[in-house]
Parts: sequence; C-alpha cells; structure tokens
Amino acid sequence: MFSPHGPSLRELAVQALSSVQRGYDLLAPKFDHTPFRTPDTVLDAVQHALDAMGPFDHGLDLCCGTGAGVDVLRTVCRESVTGVDFSAGMLAVGRRQVRVDGRPRVAWVRGDARALPFGPVFDLVVSFGAFGHFLPGELPGLFAQIHSVLRPGGRFVFPIGAPSRPASPWYWVLLGFDTAMRVRNTLWRPPFVMYYRAFRFGDVRRELIRAGFTVEHQALPDFGRRPDGSPRCRLLVATRASGGVPTGFSRPPAG
Repeated sequence: MFSPHGPSLRELAVQALSSVQRGYDLLAPKFDHTPFRTPDTVLDAVQHALDAMGPFDHGLDLCCGTGAGVDVLRTVCRESVTGVDFSAGMLAVGRRQVRVDGRPRVAWVRGDARALPFGPVFDLVVSFGAFGHFLPGELPGLFAQIHSVLRPGGRFVFPIGAPSRPASPWYWVLLGFDTAMRVRNTLWRPPFVMYYRAFRFGDVRRELIRAGFTVEHQALPDFGRRPDGSPRCRLLVATRASGGVPTGFSRPPAG
C-alpha cells in the first residue's frame, strides 16, 4: 500500500476482516512499508525529548509492533528494553531487525497491554500509535496496568496529535475511516478495533490523573503550531508518584 513493498488491496481486505491480532500477524512482514508505522519524524522528536529527561535504566515499549519504539528506548535506557505486543508476527519481525548486541539488553514479550505480565520494574514506558485499538471504556484499566508496571517516579510518555479541524481534508478522511470501521464491526465478527478519533487529549489527561499519575505536557516543536497558537503535536508525560520501592517483583526479562 503506497509502496511497491507494501500490502496489496487484497491483502489489506483479508487483514481488515480478521481479528486485530490475526490482522497484524498477517500484516507484519510488510508493516514497515505502510502508513500505519509511526513516522520517523515523530520517533525522532520523542527521542530528543527523552534525551533531556533521561537517562533511564529499564524501558518498556507498549504495543511495540515491529520495534520502532524499541529502537528509541535503546538510545535512552542503560540496562534493559522490553517490547510487548500481542501479535507474534510483529514480534518476530522486531526480533529480526532490531540490533540487540551489547547494552541495553533487549527482550520481546508476547502479552496483552490490558493484562501486563510484569511487576513495577520499569522507569519508562512509551507507546506509539497504539491507542486507537482501545475503546474509551478500556482506558481506565489500560492506564492502571501501565501504572502498575512503573517504579515510583517512573514515567509513561507518548505523543498525541491535535485533532484535525472540520475545514481540513484530514478531518473528513479520519471521520470516514472511523465510520467505515464502525460499520464493519457492526456487520462482521470478530471486531477490528482501530479508531483514529477516539483518543482525545482531555479525556486521556483525565483518565491518567484518575489512575494515579501526575500529568504534564509539552509541545513537540518539530511539528509547529496551528493558527490559534496551539501545538500540532504534544508529548504527554505521566509520572507515577514517588515512594518506597516495592519488593518481591522480578526484574525485566533478559534478552
């Protein structure tokens, strides 16, 4: 799609009529040649921001896909980086293409973000482009899971773009996509949850605070500002409150 190395329309149709997990297993070999992969401009902007916050010891890339965020974490984490995703196909591609020699050690874990198989062992959790796969009612549980795997003082960091205005062509493109997905999920099972307009800044900030985070945000200057002066893209930084370090939990998995 949009590349000679991307999936064909037939392949996309088969993927879209599958479950989310099966769809990504099928898409994995060609995922990095689609527009669904997080652009390098976003990855680089977040990496620069994390450079100023770090360094960190142990990092987790939530819904890591083929490992683009794992590569970001490798530059800011000293001890270990873990990628977790529920698609075995995406993890297999990540294992092949992300360099893992030396430190930090890199591990790949198959798991569901709504039931993370870790204790509070991470200093940093990041996620890129995954939140459209969670319905609004799932955010409290998702954020509670992320809170539970962070050490006291640990940070959950992710970019969030400003919503498109009705005058923008992108507004209608995304509205059309979300509408098509809702129709598909009404008529076909299993559902494929992927909505671009469901993850809104105000709702996200409120749910993070309810989950026990202190929330800050900053503009990512690489993306400029809209005519009203608001940033086109923000970096949300949600911090778990400091306190005593819990005991009795395992370290992040070895690579």
